[in-house]
Amino acid sequence: MAKTIQAIRGMNDCLPTQSPVWQKVENTLKAVVASYGYNEIRTPIVEMTHLFSRGIGEVTDVVEKEMYTFEDRNGDSLTLRPEGTAGCVRAGIENGLLYNQEQRLWYTGPMFRHERPQKGRYRQFHQFGVEVFGLASADTDAEVIMLSAKMWRELGVEKHVRLELNSIGSSEERQTYRTALVAFLEQHVDVLDDDCKRRMHTNPLRVLDSKNPDVQAILTDAPRLSEYLNEESKQHFAQVCELLEAAGIEYTVNERLVRGLDYYNRTVFEWITDSLGAQGTVCAGGRYDGLVEQLGGKATPGFGFGLGIERLVILLETLELDNVRRSVDVYMVTAGEGTTMAGMKLADTLREKLPGIRVMNNLGGGNFKKQFKRADKVGAAVALVLGENEVNDNTVVLKDLVGGEQSTHSQDDIVAQLSELLSL
Repeated sequence: MAKTIQAIRGMNDCLPTQSPVWQKVENTLKAVVASYGYNEIRTPIVEMTHLFSRGIGEVTDVVEKEMYTFEDRNGDSLTLRPEGTAGCVRAGIENGLLYNQEQRLWYTGPMFRHERPQKGRYRQFHQFGVEVFGLASADTDAEVIMLSAKMWRELGVEKHVRLELNSIGSSEERQTYRTALVAFLEQHVDVLDDDCKRRMHTNPLRVLDSKNPDVQAILTDAPRLSEYLNEESKQHFAQVCELLEAAGIEYTVNERLVRGLDYYNRTVFEWITDSLGAQGTVCAGGRYDGLVEQLGGKATPGFGFGLGIERLVILLETLELDNVRRSVDVYMVTAGEGTTMAGMKLADTLREKLPGIRVMNNLGGGNFKKQFKRADKVGAAVALVLGENEVNDNTVVLKDLVGGEQSTHSQDDIVAQLSELLSL
């Protein structure tokens, strides 16, 4: 007997019982970005490897050990995208969308990272991203963060997430700070774990993000990045904070928040929940004014974020907010000569006159009892019953599968009856 083929570890199926919650999340996010005037962009899943090594940074964890990289038949090094911003920038440069222009874009789709699968962190995961190009002002930062806050309100999770902010300044300011931070860390090298020792000389700001409590303890006395920011960076961050306060959005300034990718500057932020254990970050982003030029385009400011669909789905399920509309509103029950096609025609009439209604025809025959069992199994709210007498009389029997009431109506009146019963 052949061995059963299974999915790759960390790459999961989304089953029909799970997809309604995914659709609820995705549709909510799409409605929010549409209300802000953003346009969708779709980019390939596979890109040239150097797009990510140049954009994300050679010494980041993503590039060093997490990317799915392979050579194609031409010998080119290709990579399954580990995040969405670099590909969005590449598409903008290649198609002339960025220089001296303003773009407000969103995208969604699968991303790939080879890391140890755990709850909320998978090898194939799905992100929803927002990117703004051509605007360097503080009000841009604030509006994008406000947009993300509206997403939480629309999903009903606003009381279960909190906002953390920081300013990491310009690359020049970080370079000066980096020298001071490395000098400090070298004085405490005996406390650093192996990961922090490696990062100390390659990407020392990531040490600030260490989860090791011993490392966090010594960082209390470490130099602060805010002390190395110039007046322009300080003023930009102050304006962002003022706008968020005016919008009623609560936040905490976390000076150890640096983000893991090299392209960020100035404002960075994360939305965090305490309801998912270790994988608490549900959304993260910031400003990346140098990335477009770094990837070969003309200097163009950028600001954006990415959020994990899986983590939002798990959060809704954890908070028991994963209630979704029934997948079937009406189940068509038919029995007798000529009733199958009559039922199909009536179903199409309902779909045409009641946009959004979900009507499932019974297929494969079966007696009334078996058909009603099928209706219950798919969770239908209503059954419409057509026998030979109903077809001849142009009537239909309506059975409320929730309340249990049953009544007979003219087929000409059934649209109004269903519209009222199902609140369509």
